[in-house]
Amino acid sequence: MSVTGATSAAREVNFHQINRLVSSELLHGSESLCKLLRYLAEQSFERPAAPIKEYQIATEVFGRPGDFDPRLDSTVRVQTGRLRSKLAEFYAGAGSEDKVIVELPKGSYSLLFHTRLVAAQPETPLPLPPIALPPVSPALVLEHPIAPALAPRSALWIAVVTLSLLTAAAVGALIYVEEFQRPQRVAMIAAENTPPVFRQFWNGFLDQPELPWLVFSNAEFVGRPETGMRYFDSAKGDKKEQILDHYTGVGEVLAVHELDRVFGMFHQGMRVKRGRLLSLDDAKNNNLIFVGSPSENLTLRIIPTTLDFVFGQTDIPSRKGDLGIINQHPRPGEDKSYIGSQGMPLTEDYALIALFPGMNPSRLAMTLAGTTTIGTQAAVEFVCRPRNLEKLLGRLGIAKTGIVPFEAVVRIKISGGVPVQSDLVAVHARAN
Repeated sequence: MSVTGATSAAREVNFHQINRLVSSELLHGSESLCKLLRYLAEQSFERPAAPIKEYQIATEVFGRPGDFDPRLDSTVRVQTGRLRSKLAEFYAGAGSEDKVIVELPKGSYSLLFHTRLVAAQPETPLPLPPIALPPVSPALVLEHPIAPALAPRSALWIAVVTLSLLTAAAVGALIYVEEFQRPQRVAMIAAENTPPVFRQFWNGFLDQPELPWLVFSNAEFVGRPETGMRYFDSAKGDKKEQILDHYTGVGEVLAVHELDRVFGMFHQGMRVKRGRLLSLDDAKNNNLIFVGSPSENLTLRIIPTTLDFVFGQTDIPSRKGDLGIINQHPRPGEDKSYIGSQGMPLTEDYALIALFPGMNPSRLAMTLAGTTTIGTQAAVEFVCRPRNLEKLLGRLGIAKTGIVPFEAVVRIKISGGVPVQSDLVAVHARAN
């Protein structure tokens, strides 16, 4: 058969499988999912090497207008997530023996078609011709009286072996279900029980073709731990080759763990990168979550970030030069600057939580940062708690759907080096 003929035959088989899925009980009642599945299949057949874009699906499948903004409208991500779940459910049930498996991989809008491998069946042996046996001598039977008992014992032995093999197979099946199926069930249950406010707040970073970057602070130090370290300062004659960038704060470490926990609820991964290694191309082409202030997350100094609240040195006489959060456009009842407690132990800090357009307007960026590492930890924990998110969205005047760019300042009370209470003190919605 020619290559073209083989390709056409495979396409026909795959298209038949799409029809089977559309007519199945799981999808038959959902016109939107059937329409989406057919569209993705046609794109895979006609342009197998071309990636399918979210904008393309939104406008051509769901009739969204030309100014469709994926940050404000999550229809495509939600529907593809539903379709992905339905496909998995189908092949776990009615389609468990289908020869063709249709997959919608996580982080992609392109369908994949797999042929199920079927174990080869052993060939049935040809019957042997009958063999004529000589008559048995009665004397021989008398000389071996145990011979008649061999048949029953052999049958018993075969039964014991067969029962043992069946028991082993059953145990193996139970182990498989426990080790491989149970984690999947637990993950599905966790996703279903995730508070809706999590999906609402984090929606712009979930179910995207590319995983978001989590960029944690990685300050530039000079010196050695055993003799003392300080921030790199070119004005003091420090040279680039003297930089020591092996350290980050304890708050950033705990923050990465906390964000990974929340994203894991949605079966969503993240890519983690040190701030000093983030390139401008990375910043332009990806959704970004910055963990840590510009004093240590240096990338924040060279890309557009917040407008109303910025990190800077305060001009308060008693605290002149200390790092704080400066309120560029104070509103009634708001302070002009926010600065944590002085001296040790630390008892109070302030943190900035902000969501804003990235360098590429089609991408999102978020800053979660305190004036200290403990404040950074508290900022991340704030957006990982349902009750706090409900308060934040309430201050923004947002109902149960969507999210808008915003900037907010949080005051943190600290005890024994641990954030114990966080309260919103200022919230500004952004115009863009």
